[in-house]
Amino acid sequence: MAIFGLDTFCRDTIDKELIPNCLKSASGDTSYLHWLLTGWGTAVSLALLALVVAMAFGILMGILRTTPNKLFVLIGDVWTEVFRNVPLIVQLFIWYFVVPSMFPVLKQIPGFVLAFIGLGLFTSSRISEQIKAGIQSLPKGQRYAGLAVGLTLPQTYRYVLLPMAFRIVIPPLTSESMNIVKNSSVAFAVSVSELTMFARQAGEETSQPVLMFLAVTILYFISAFAINRIMKWVEVRVRVPGMIGGK
Repeated sequence: MAIFGLDTFCRDTIDKELIPNCLKSASGDTSYLHWLLTGWGTAVSLALLALVVAMAFGILMGILRTTPNKLFVLIGDVWTEVFRNVPLIVQLFIWYFVVPSMFPVLKQIPGFVLAFIGLGLFTSSRISEQIKAGIQSLPKGQRYAGLAVGLTLPQTYRYVLLPMAFRIVIPPLTSESMNIVKNSSVAFAVSVSELTMFARQAGEETSQPVLMFLAVTILYFISAFAINRIMKWVEVRVRVPGMIGGK
């Protein structure tokens, strides 16, 4: 473990003494490895919750932008343009500093919650664009056929358009899912103790910033690559012969 300074991860974060099991000392103090794994768990949780928010709002806004109702289209367009054209870190600062000052009740909400909401809404604008493109790429006859057999417009979306559109947009959704893991690193700016904050603080405490950032880089890669493989498996399972990505 001493090679390349890896024993640093087994040291106590308080007195820098080696911990036999590399996680916690008898006194309850944690090691840098335990801190690293905790930060990884926070980063993954943040990304997954943000992805849920992004999917929910992104799919809704993407659908609204393809309906015949001009008001719905306007709502979807405004939502997408606002969240897409403001930098992510600015949006996080707004959620963390501005919104709670306008609504004091939100001051009781943890920064973690505000961070995944901000990250999710930022990503929803990109997913909205992809859902819109997926629906518009389908032949118009599919919409007309659904309406012709007596389906309402919501039913036509539910049973005809969306099942096919989702299959088409899985590759770009994979990229957004991977991006949301990487973008979660910005949450350190609003005091969320995730991987990037660990790397900065632990690097300063141990005087080994290269080692700490290398470890964090590996964990980000593992997280994003795992999502890539899961989405690839989903894409293979749901592909339709004759459609984009089908065989």
